Parts: sequence; structure tokens; C-alpha cells
Amino acid sequence: MNYIRVVVFSIVICGSWSIEQLKFPPSFMFGAASAAYQVEGGWNASDKGISMWDKFLHDRPELVADRNNGDVACDSYHLWRRDIQMCEELGLNMYRFSISWPRLLPSGYPNYISEDGKNYYNNLIDGLLEKGIQPLVTIYHFDLPLSLQDLGGWANPLVADWFADYAEVVFSLYADRVKYWLTLNEPYIQCDGGYGTEAAPFLQDAMLGRYLCNKNVLLAHAKAYRLYEELYRDKYHGKVSLSTLFFWFKPSAPEDQEVTDLTIDHWQGRYAHAIFSKEGGWPRKLQKLLNDNAKKEGYSHPRLPPFTPEEIELVRGTFDFYALNHYTTRRVRRVRLGEPPGKWFFDGSDELNTIMFKDPTWPNTSIHWFALYPQGLREQLNWLNSTYDVKEIIITENGVPSLDPGLVDTQRIEYYRSYLEQVLLAINDGINVTGYTAWTLMDNFEWLSGYIAKFGLYAVDFSQPNRTRTPRESARCYSSVIRTRMIHPTQDSTKLNYV
Repeated sequence: MNYIRVVVFSIVICGSWSIEQLKFPPSFMFGAASAAYQVEGGWNASDKGISMWDKFLHDRPELVADRNNGDVACDSYHLWRRDIQMCEELGLNMYRFSISWPRLLPSGYPNYISEDGKNYYNNLIDGLLEKGIQPLVTIYHFDLPLSLQDLGGWANPLVADWFADYAEVVFSLYADRVKYWLTLNEPYIQCDGGYGTEAAPFLQDAMLGRYLCNKNVLLAHAKAYRLYEELYRDKYHGKVSLSTLFFWFKPSAPEDQEVTDLTIDHWQGRYAHAIFSKEGGWPRKLQKLLNDNAKKEGYSHPRLPPFTPEEIELVRGTFDFYALNHYTTRRVRRVRLGEPPGKWFFDGSDELNTIMFKDPTWPNTSIHWFALYPQGLREQLNWLNSTYDVKEIIITENGVPSLDPGLVDTQRIEYYRSYLEQVLLAINDGINVTGYTAWTLMDNFEWLSGYIAKFGLYAVDFSQPNRTRTPRESARCYSSVIRTRMIHPTQDSTKLNYV
């Protein structure tokens, strides 16, 4: 009886969107996502190696909002069957998860492959396929083996070869069944966050470290892509890319368009231009600006490490689709006379002499920097389509946080509805968007926000040993969209009360 009441309530919420319906193509893939450190737990289970996040949060718990860590998290290392069950309940076409480098290669190197680590991912992949769910596998999602971080991590040029060796092991074990691959997740967070104040290794070296990391992740991705291209593509016919975090940016006023374009290059171009553009290498205008900044500051080397001609050719064209992580949109303007640059997140405003801000007309969320502007996703998809010669786009993350652990998550329902509507409109614009992945399948460890920020379609009770997972209303609504392949647009979503 209780279940019937919940389902009826869910239908009322979902059905309130409007009578008119929009329908997704039959081949469109709906998914949800997670990441190893954020859900697996089992940080020292079996022979798993130590990651830099393990070490970082054990040493400095005060940097996390709730002083917690991912030691147990959702305990997906032991509860993977329940994870698959949730994917089946939702009716997902694909499930995005990541492989933990130190779980599979405890030393960081391919000299020893963990049998338990190998079997964990075999079980997860096989279990998903048995339910007709495609695995979308991220090879690296921030959890670098500590042994490699101790040698300089992503600032060491050898890391590209270390990553290629790791990727070869992953492909050799799972490429016969996995058809969708992401080499690295959000290198912007990995480099700008890790060499800033937002992520491990927390080195606060924004003027040098993040740019060394920037180039090295591009080379690492390219070497892994070329490896798959040479050894596995003809045999297994899979697709490979990397996922990029790319908030959309809009000028505060027409005169701010130029600096907004530079902001897009700083966030997106540094991690995509070398791969997706026809000419390769760094975005030219941004490269000149950053290198001029370095000269003014007395540095003897360019801010952006130059690519050799051979490296440009190695990296250029290493994609089979564009993988986009989109969450929100920001306004951009130049700083005014006597005003210091902005310091939102780790946005590069100090380099660009800009201010980023939330448009006051956009609805708020419970997270101060996160505003709702669904149209930004469509605008961004059109920009990608016109800027790069990409034949396919998959949205690999999209979701909204809440501080409320409850099950009636009306704002998240409207977020998914309104952003999916924009995806459909983009498809109607002629853009080949073939998939959409909700972040996230369940509440998890949200890095420096700990367990306070909730993104999950499923609520997780972290006080229970079995980490009880319970569907929120957004899960039921998302499942309905997947089942019917339809959404119900509102007349004017900007006038809805989100908060």
C-alpha cells in the first residue's frame, strides 16, 4: 500500500509538467554515473594500493566539509549487486563507472595485477551486460596511485607512459565487452583543482603545476587512445574519448564577449582544442595571453608548455565522440578599475582579469555557486557543434546538488526535466546527441563537500552498515522518461519556484 501511494505521488509530480510531450529517438541512451573513490569504499580491501585521495584525506580531514572520506562511501565494492539492481530498476541503457587504478594495479605499474580487483570489475561489467545495460567505463577518475604521486604525479612527463601502461591492462581485460570508454574524467578538476585548493594533491601551484599537468593529461589521453586504435578497435569496435567539465559562460554585456571567449578557452580549450580542433595545439589567443603573463612575471618559460609538431599530431583527432559534463552557467565580465579579479572556484580569473558570477535572474539552488539556466546546455551543445567537427556528443554528467537528504526532491525533478528538454531541442537543431548520463546514481562522497551535498537519484543511508539505497521521486520520474522516452515541457520554466 505504501509503495502504491509513492508511485501515485510520483505520477502526479511527473504528470504536472504539461500535456504536450517530446520524444527521444529510439537509439538514444539514458544512463547514470558514479566514480570509484566516491562509491566503492574498500579503500584497503584485499591488496588494493593506496591512492593520493586516500592519503590526502587521512592526513588532512579538516579540508572536507564534514571531515569525512571515501574509506567506505557507498561500499559498492561489496554491494555491487545492489548497484546493478538500481540500474535495472531505473531501466538504464548504460551505467558509467570508473576503474580504480590502485585497486587494479596496486603498485601503480603493470608488474602486478590484482586478482580481486580484476574480478570486481569483471563482475560489475558482466552483471550489467546480463541486464542489457552497456558499461561506460572511465579509466581514470582522480584516484592516482600514491606511488606515482610521490614521483611527481601529473606534473611528471613520464605519467603519460604510466597511464598508457595502465590503460593497456584495462583494455586487455575488458575491451571484449566494453564498447564505450573515457580515458580521463574532467582534467580541468584534475589539474586546476589538484594544483589549486580544490582536489588532491592540493599542491597550490596554479602558475606552473596546473599547466604541466594540463599538457601531460592530453598526452596521456592520446597515448591511450592510439593504443586502443592500434590494438583493439578493429577487433571490438569500441569508442573512446575523454570527458570534459565545461560550464557554459555568457557575457555580462556585449562588450564582455571577447573575455568570455577567452574564459571558454581557459576552461574548455586548454583540455579540448588540442584534441578536437582541426589545427591542434593550444588555443592561440589564450596561449599568447598566458605566455605574455608569464613574461611579465619574470618566468623564463612559457606558461603553457609548447607542443612539438609530433605531439600535436599525436593528440589531434583522438576522439570518437565528445563527452560533456555540464552542470551550470556563469556570467563573465572584465574587472573594473580598482577591483580585484574574481576568485570563484579555480576559474583562472586571475590570469584573465575577469569576474564570474551567477546571473541574479536565474533560480538558485542550495549550493551558492550553482544556478539553474537550462538554456545554457542547448547553447553549449550548439557551440560545440559549430566549433569542432564532432559527429556525436554524449552528455556524460548532468545533475543538481541538494542539502536535503529527503526523498521528495522536486527541484531535481524539474532540473532533469528542463535540461532534458534542452537536449531534445538541441537534437531538433540537428545536433547528434546520442546519450545522457545523470550524475549521480546515488548519493556518494562529493570530494571536499563530503556527504553533505546530495546528487543521488537514490538516497543512501550512510549510518547503516548496508548503506541502504532508496529511490527518490526523481528516480521514479527519470525511470518514467526512460521507459516512455518522453518528457513534458513547461510553458516557461524560468518562472518556476525552484527553492
